[in-house]
Amino acid sequence: MTNASPYPANPTAHPHGPLPDPTPHPYHRMDRTTGRHRWWRPLVGTLLMSLAYVVLLLVLLAVTYGLGTALGAPELPDGGVDLGPLGNTAMDLVSLAIALPLVLLATLWPARRAAGTVTSVTGRLRTGWLGWCLLAGLPPILLLTVIAFFLPGDSGESDTWVGWSSFLAALAVLAVLVPLQAAAEEYVFRGWLLQAVGAFVRSPWFAVLPQAVLFAAAHGWGTRWGFLGLLVNGLVAGLLTIRTGGLEAAIALHVLNNLLAFGVSAAVVDGLSSDETAADAPWPLALAAVVTDLLYAALVLWLARRHKPQRLSSPAPPPTPYSGHPDHPDHPDHPGHPGHPAHPDHPAHPDHPGPARTA
Repeated sequence: MTNASPYPANPTAHPHGPLPDPTPHPYHRMDRTTGRHRWWRPLVGTLLMSLAYVVLLLVLLAVTYGLGTALGAPELPDGGVDLGPLGNTAMDLVSLAIALPLVLLATLWPARRAAGTVTSVTGRLRTGWLGWCLLAGLPPILLLTVIAFFLPGDSGESDTWVGWSSFLAALAVLAVLVPLQAAAEEYVFRGWLLQAVGAFVRSPWFAVLPQAVLFAAAHGWGTRWGFLGLLVNGLVAGLLTIRTGGLEAAIALHVLNNLLAFGVSAAVVDGLSSDETAADAPWPLALAAVVTDLLYAALVLWLARRHKPQRLSSPAPPPTPYSGHPDHPDHPDHPGHPGHPAHPDHPAHPDHPGPARTA
């Protein structure tokens, strides 16, 4: 009669689920690192995220309408309430920012990976690298500001100074909401969509092109030059995301661009009431924006060569055997266990013929 083995002789399943891919992957292939990739996960995640966004947007509009009505705000022709230029702008920014938590939730499920993997290959926001990218964005943004100042403006636009009190109040609101709105767009287009397409294709270009087109189309169709400028912006941001291994460079560029655009609008009377976007830019301004995007990309790539941000995912560690497996360090039959007898070929074994044997 033999004693029963304290562990299964042939375990049929690993207790930790699918084994992660030990191969380092670029940012757009992060969905392939977990071992849980299935063809339907990116599709279901996109569908659920879109439906949840519509529901949240309807709830936000209902709450805004209720608060506006209670405060006696006038009604707009489309049925909404007029909260004033700054109030309406704030609600527009919030309506985009609510997409950010939805991307993180979709990454958790159905993508079944850590939410931080949509931020960077390290699984977190690299604040130091984000700071360098913000510094790299200052010269191009200043250049764009100077160019825009000398370009002829629309004769119908107001150029009356709004006053310091109104301007500073607007800047305070914009400083809080614009980074959230810009980051949300980056998480949707350069984050979720880039990785959803990258789950099926290896080429960075095939992963970058769809999100860039959708990003430009999401701003509406204004002028062909405006659309082209947004398309180039989406391509630059997408390629920088892959090249630097995270969203930090794209977020920095988007935040600085939007702070400039909204800040200029907030400086003049009724500037925030305009419904024009970058898609409506005339060709001189769109061309200037393309030049600044390319200059920003060159500066970021130069910084990347100096600071070397991680651009590939870390190799997955080998799985730890369960405690009943003979390969586990605590198992009695493991060679490293204190109670395991030394092998006869080991110098410390009494039967070893070498110098360790004693008389």
